[in-house]
Amino acid sequence: MVAPKHDDAGPFPAPDRPVAHIVSPRWSTEEARDRLNEAKTVMDKAGIKPGMTVADIGAGEGYYTIRLAARVGKDGRVLAEDIVPDVRDALAERVAHDRLDNVSVRLGEPADPKLPDASFDRVLMVHMYHEIAQPYEFLWRVRPALKASGEVIVVDANRPTQNHGTPPALLDCEFAAVGYQLVSREDMPSAGGYLATFRAVGRRPDPGAIKACRAR
Repeated sequence: MVAPKHDDAGPFPAPDRPVAHIVSPRWSTEEARDRLNEAKTVMDKAGIKPGMTVADIGAGEGYYTIRLAARVGKDGRVLAEDIVPDVRDALAERVAHDRLDNVSVRLGEPADPKLPDASFDRVLMVHMYHEIAQPYEFLWRVRPALKASGEVIVVDANRPTQNHGTPPALLDCEFAAVGYQLVSREDMPSAGGYLATFRAVGRRPDPGAIKACRAR
C-alpha cells in the first residue's frame, strides 16, 4: 500500500457535541466478546469475504485485526490503525508474533487515519467513533481510501457521545454532511449497540461547505 499524500485542506466545522475520552485500548475481554460471537456476526453483516482489503480503525489490542486477518485470508489484506504509539507498537508485536503476513500496522492522527487511496473494500470503526474529536475532517479523509464499492462500517452504542456512544440520528447526520449515504442499520446486542453501513456518494464536499450537525 502506498502512503497517502498529506494536504492542508480545511478548515472543517467543529462538532456540536461532546467527545468521549479514550479510556482503554479494549472495549471488553476477547473471551467475553467471542462468547457472544461478536466478531463473526459483525464480519458477516459487513459482508467481509476472503480476498478483501479491510481497514481496522482504532484497532487497539487487535481483537478485530486478528479475526479479520483470518477472514480475508492470504489473498486479502488488513491495515490496523491506531493513534496511540504504545498501542500501535504492542499490536505490531502481536501481529509479528502470530506471523500475520497479511496485516500491516500504522500510526494515524486523530483527524486523519492516513489510509492509502482507493484501497479498501471495508473500513471498520468499532466502538471508537464517539472518540473522534473532528468527525468531519476524519470522514472527509477516509473517503478517498474507499474503493468504488467500498463501505464504512460503524459499530457503536445508542447513547450520548460523552457516554461512549453515538445516537444513530447524529451519526447519520455527520456522515451525510461529508457525502455518505446510509445503506443499512441493524441492532447488534452482541456488540453492545448497533451496526451501521455507509457508502460515499457524489463528489467529496469542499470542507468550507460542510455544515455541522446539532446534537439532540
